[in-house]
Amino acid sequence: MLGLSKKDTSLLIIVCILALFAPFILNPFPEGSAMAQFNAGYPDLMQRLVIFGIFAIGFNILFGLTGYLSFGHAAFLGVGSYAAIWMMKLLTMNVIPAIVVSIIVAGAFSLLVGWISLRRSGIYFSILTLAFAQMSYALAYSVLTPITGGETGLQPKYTDPRIFDRALEQGESARANLFGLQMNSSAELSVGNWLFTFNAGYYLAAIVMIVAFYMSIRIFRSPFGLMLRAVKSNQNRMNYTGMNSKPYTLAAFVISGMYAGLAGGLLVAMDTQVGAERMFWTASGEVVLMTILGGAGTLIGPVLGAGFIKYMENIVSKINKGILEQWFAFLPDGIEDLLITLVYPFIGKGWHLTLGMIFMLVVIFLPGGLVEGGQRVAAMFRRKKSNPETPDGKTTPAE
Repeated sequence: MLGLSKKDTSLLIIVCILALFAPFILNPFPEGSAMAQFNAGYPDLMQRLVIFGIFAIGFNILFGLTGYLSFGHAAFLGVGSYAAIWMMKLLTMNVIPAIVVSIIVAGAFSLLVGWISLRRSGIYFSILTLAFAQMSYALAYSVLTPITGGETGLQPKYTDPRIFDRALEQGESARANLFGLQMNSSAELSVGNWLFTFNAGYYLAAIVMIVAFYMSIRIFRSPFGLMLRAVKSNQNRMNYTGMNSKPYTLAAFVISGMYAGLAGGLLVAMDTQVGAERMFWTASGEVVLMTILGGAGTLIGPVLGAGFIKYMENIVSKINKGILEQWFAFLPDGIEDLLITLVYPFIGKGWHLTLGMIFMLVVIFLPGGLVEGGQRVAAMFRRKKSNPETPDGKTTPAE
């Protein structure tokens, strides 16, 4: 199917189901219940899950296949966002031109950065990419203020030319749309006590993520992907055979940068306020965490890592002491106070501590990330199935 093997087709179908039904899967609590405040089905979080999934998929093409660790990928995310917002200010609020231009501009910028940075490898490559990202952040924050808006950022205004759109009336706000369908428009479906929200912006981003994931599968399974794996395995030996690895690594860097630009363009479609903070080094570190946590070099791992971190960021960070008191109210006062004292440092503003501990445990015990954890669980169930127990408790060899 679509040029994929049976295994890859099954994986693509799983991703399609997860992406299309994520607002329902991650929104398990009925409206009006005591747990409804933890609903993750609100559109902003759902869109960030799939957008940062795209960002992580692109980063995985570089890091997972070639082993080149970039600490500056947020620069391409920011450049793509600025390109998209300028398309909305100059041409139209339709998100298609903005997304296309964000990919092109981010690809051109990544070509320049990659051509310079890939002259070195290892930690020197990583530091070079970090330096480019921080220079880009500094330029956007202070030097290029007329273009980037500096500290306040950019957003569409009714005075913008937008040559393909009608002129906005005084005080009318400009909204991102897809051929007239506003990205923030929603439709609600009530099933019993559950209220489900269909958001146009989310499903646009979800469809784009599915296409991006399909393209990553084709890259992984292509001869080009095999060459990238050879670079990661032993680049020196590859060079000794007479093959020049630089064009392959540069191509992987540019493709990865274009994925980041695509994510930046979709972020603008979701929120038309763009600031320099998208290019800060913490954003680059976040996509590294997503990829390693999910499983670097795997297909679905970066998507799982992005979803896990963004879900924690928006759910665990909102749990406060008052909510813990509601949870443990059925316990005796002494035990309730003890549990609240033990749990409180790991939630709310301390959610980073929880994330750090989980990341540490994954790196130590599951080097392959969440994907390896899933594979171990599946292998354990397969062993139990292949070695059934006899009535006396002894195992018999599988037929």
